[in-house]
Amino acid sequence: MCQMIAFGNVIEKLGKRKAEMVNMEPAEDGHTKVEFRIPARGLIGYRTEFMTDTKGEGVMNHIFDAYEPYKGEVLSRVRGTIIAFENGKSVTYGLYNAQDKGELFIGPGVEVYEGMIVGLNSRGEDLAINVCKEKHLTNTRASGSDEALRLVPPVQMSLEKAIEFIQDDELVEITPKSIRLRKKILDSKERERANRASNK
Repeated sequence: MCQMIAFGNVIEKLGKRKAEMVNMEPAEDGHTKVEFRIPARGLIGYRTEFMTDTKGEGVMNHIFDAYEPYKGEVLSRVRGTIIAFENGKSVTYGLYNAQDKGELFIGPGVEVYEGMIVGLNSRGEDLAINVCKEKHLTNTRASGSDEALRLVPPVQMSLEKAIEFIQDDELVEITPKSIRLRKKILDSKERERANRASNK
């Protein structure tokens, strides 16, 4: 039953990436061999999803077949991003407040800058958050205030996944030590002006 569910997920997700099934036949050890024709751009970022859907048991190979007419737009993400509001170093308190808004790509102690993408918003619009915000210290102790804040482990972005993730107004920044995502326009006010101008 689990195998059938995984198989259905693979077919459904490849269909959204403009893939066409051309052959399906039984293979050794009870596996099934399925062949698709798919635009090369439809494969960007898919390997991670494939391994998740098949619980690490699937094997995927691809080879260039031919140039063909444009198959149409491959669906991109519909959710917005969580963007760092200012330059600094991310702290647990700021990230704890941000993780309620969506999935984070960074943990505490990471150098961030204004316009850097630090997470995926649960809603459709972009959201700027101060992940460097520290908790204000007071002389009084409230009940439960000293409990450790628990963070959900951040989503790890590979280069392939980052390239698939970005939209037209975003960039992937690669350094010897890290892969970062950012908005093309870093300044929040300039970004808002550009968005208003493009929507006219």
